[in-house]
Amino acid sequence: MGVNKSSYSNTKRIEKEKQKALNTSIKEGSAAGVSSGMADVFIIPYALELGARSVHIGFLSSFSALSGQIAQFFGNKLMNKYNRKKVVLTFVFLQALMWLPIAGISFLFWKNILTGFIPYLLIILYSILAIAGGLAHPSWFSWMGDLVPENKRGKYFGKRNLIVGIISLFAAITAGYLLKNFRSQGLVLLGFSIIFFLAFIFRMVSHELFKKQYSPKYKIKKNSDFSLISFIKRYDNFGKFAVYQGFFNFAIMFASPFFAVYMYKELNFNDLTYSFVTVSYILFYLLFLPFIGKFSDKYGNLRLLYLANFCFILSPLLWIFIKSPVLLIFVPQLIAGLGNAALVISFSNFIYASSSPEHRGICVAYTNILVGIGVFLGAMTGGLVLNFISIGFMNKFLFVFAIAATLRLLVALFFLPKIKETKKVKSLPHLMNTFTHPFRYIHLESSNLHINNRAEIRKI
Repeated sequence: MGVNKSSYSNTKRIEKEKQKALNTSIKEGSAAGVSSGMADVFIIPYALELGARSVHIGFLSSFSALSGQIAQFFGNKLMNKYNRKKVVLTFVFLQALMWLPIAGISFLFWKNILTGFIPYLLIILYSILAIAGGLAHPSWFSWMGDLVPENKRGKYFGKRNLIVGIISLFAAITAGYLLKNFRSQGLVLLGFSIIFFLAFIFRMVSHELFKKQYSPKYKIKKNSDFSLISFIKRYDNFGKFAVYQGFFNFAIMFASPFFAVYMYKELNFNDLTYSFVTVSYILFYLLFLPFIGKFSDKYGNLRLLYLANFCFILSPLLWIFIKSPVLLIFVPQLIAGLGNAALVISFSNFIYASSSPEHRGICVAYTNILVGIGVFLGAMTGGLVLNFISIGFMNKFLFVFAIAATLRLLVALFFLPKIKETKKVKSLPHLMNTFTHPFRYIHLESSNLHINNRAEIRKI
């Protein structure tokens, strides 16, 4: 009887620790959100200010993404050798430090030191920052998976992402206002240096909050790893999802890095207008997140993948016809916000639902490696098209947007019908089912998930 009481008491203590850790994670994410909202949003405008061309922007987006995602493979190895919390703390600290030399590049540009090499120096430093994030991510992902109850993941991550996103939004608007004022005084590079220094400060706050967050014991089973090649060759339900993410991100990044260049170079937006248009999709993302999180818990993640892909097909097409900042905010950016909310929640929850605890780290690492390859090739290809191909019949940016939309459609048509839901979910009302399955004419599954399909979609 005493053993049972002791066990019950220990269980209650662990549950309290987990709940406290989840609250701390929201605070940590908020501090990280300030850092990201101020700095990551303005890394492309910073590169343009340092003399970068479209091809450099392609390199900046592609190399940082690929190196960061490949780093996740090694991050998974570290998680299997060292304490997860220690891995996260080490590389979040390095990530914070990298904002300091990035801020310092503006001094080199101001003094005309290594001027021709500066865009490449920024690419290198930002890639190192991404590598640090990649090394930390599998440990963080696995850690959070052990903290959040399975039936509440959509709700919790919806709430966390909502709070973090609101703070990121205000941070980005504040940074845009700051840059506008410094630019008016001829000191825009100083303005960039200040926001990157603030990014360092807030990432350090995030680091300190990680120290206070409870981390459950993690036991790795022997021989639980498998190679990337065997993962791809297996091509089971999760493998199809992972490969889809690689191709989908190629189509996304064929255009995404160049919306910023388009706004500055073609539409002649100032820093504040750019800031409002860029972060407006975050506002809509935040508005949709609570509904998307609950939708995921109730109706599953596959339908969210359909919705996300549909939104990301439509968004670049609308940029072709709309030039007004107000209309850009309330039409394509609203649609992008909805798509991003569906993508973020479905991506993480699909992996959690499809992978066992001991495989979460390696599953997210391999998936993100494929994502990184897609991002790398997409951004590189888009940048090369903009820089070297002459388009006579339309604006070259609009041509890239049209190609991106076409690629996103083709990826959806080829992959989405092959992916199955990973958990038993409720059927949708008829009208909602039609809306969340825009490609349903090629998708013949029943609205109910049948138990006899479970063998194919067991956890990896």
